[in-house]
Amino acid sequence: MRSADETPYREIRAAYGPDSVRVYQAYSDEIADAALRRGTFVSPPFKRERMTWIKPSFLWMMYRAGWGFKDAGQKRILAIDVSRDGFDWALAHANLSHYDAALPYSELEWRDRSRSTDIVIQWDPERDLALQPLPFRAIQIGLRGEAVRRYVDEWIVGITDVTSVAHDIHRLVQSGDRAAAQRLLPGEAPYPVDPETAARILVLPARESTAPSAEG
Repeated sequence: MRSADETPYREIRAAYGPDSVRVYQAYSDEIADAALRRGTFVSPPFKRERMTWIKPSFLWMMYRAGWGFKDAGQKRILAIDVSRDGFDWALAHANLSHYDAALPYSELEWRDRSRSTDIVIQWDPERDLALQPLPFRAIQIGLRGEAVRRYVDEWIVGITDVTSVAHDIHRLVQSGDRAAAQRLLPGEAPYPVDPETAARILVLPARESTAPSAEG
């Protein structure tokens, strides 16, 4: 296992195989049960007109949903397997949520891209088992419009309810058995990204340090 110092500041880490990549979302019982029955999200209750965020980092999802205990709208943790073709398409068509001078194009072009794309990339501090921030980032991918349609109708190849796994890990963390909790975590490895896409979404930001951020 790499140390925090050895992990790139921006890197996509995910559980993936030859054909699919696992991402996570948290939903209400109503949305989760319908999705599990159908093998994809069902509208209604899922709202295609809203932006939906997919997260390859299990621990960032746990931070966002409070291990499934935060609120009724995030009580069910779903592991969604999407095709690598779809995931790669999303990365290739994405734009960062904020402009940075390190990008290989101007702020004007970034604004044009923001208006024309349905996919937004945001980088937030990765989390440890205590859900404390780490000095490197985890990716969130926001989908809207055509990207949501592709996600729901084309990319999803399987959905698994992992709420009980989340609760088991949370229980072990609370009891102080971090080693056992660590063993239950899904394995996530650096995900390969082509150089052109990497230059747009993995670029080291000009206005941030690689040292631990003020966020923690």
